[in-house]
Amino acid sequence: MSHSLHKAALAALLVCDPQEKCEAVVQLKRDCDEGRLKSATDAPVLTVTEPGRPERPVLVAPAGVPNRRLGAQDGHAALLHAIAHIEFNAINLALDCAYRFRCLPDDFYRGWIDVAAEEACHFTLVRERLLELGAQYGDFPAHDGLWQMTVKTADDPLARMALVPRVLEARGLDATPPIMAKLRAIGDQKTLSILDIILRDEIGHVALGDHWFRYFCSERGLEPEAHYRSLIDAFDAPWPRPPLNRPARLAAGFSPAELEVLAQPRPRR
Repeated sequence: MSHSLHKAALAALLVCDPQEKCEAVVQLKRDCDEGRLKSATDAPVLTVTEPGRPERPVLVAPAGVPNRRLGAQDGHAALLHAIAHIEFNAINLALDCAYRFRCLPDDFYRGWIDVAAEEACHFTLVRERLLELGAQYGDFPAHDGLWQMTVKTADDPLARMALVPRVLEARGLDATPPIMAKLRAIGDQKTLSILDIILRDEIGHVALGDHWFRYFCSERGLEPEAHYRSLIDAFDAPWPRPPLNRPARLAAGFSPAELEVLAQPRPRR
């Protein structure tokens, strides 16, 4: 007997406790892999303005997140907390993709459920490392920028693929090497090993978004790279910050010509 993939993804999306959410995602992937879940075309799509998440961390505007240096008191833990928060949000982003968009190839749903499972693994690894540093997820303030872009793109899978995987998650490809350099300087090999795993997997996640972005552009007769830049402007999404991680972005589907454009200052509108 098969059950609705979308209902199962929504149920996991609405789980608030981080450990329980990770367990729900593992079960979701197992059920999907073993053929117990099927996508449906007639089930209603609910508006999800707030995903399931714990009461802490306190969410503030991006500018309100303190900028703690790695060498400062609590700076090491604050860095790990920021990474944990990104990974927790990424679980919800992937689950929302599997829940929200309908009448798409099965590979779309399987791909984003696989991403949710990998993000849950990342979150667990970082959370455990954070505990070793004497802190817990929720101890530091965080912002909600990733989820807000998910809400803005809820009506269009093409915009979602462009602006979440190809913009926001691709920023992580650029940010990770400098973070790793700082951790290497203080000898934190344990966290470096975790970030090696995360960077490897995140290239695949951005590549999945790139694949489906180009798929939707092809369906609509749009030139992908020009349309990508127009969506960045239309949604006031952030332009990449240098230096770009060119090898990672190339592996994730960005073309050399596109990277040349994105490496320049944002064009004036």
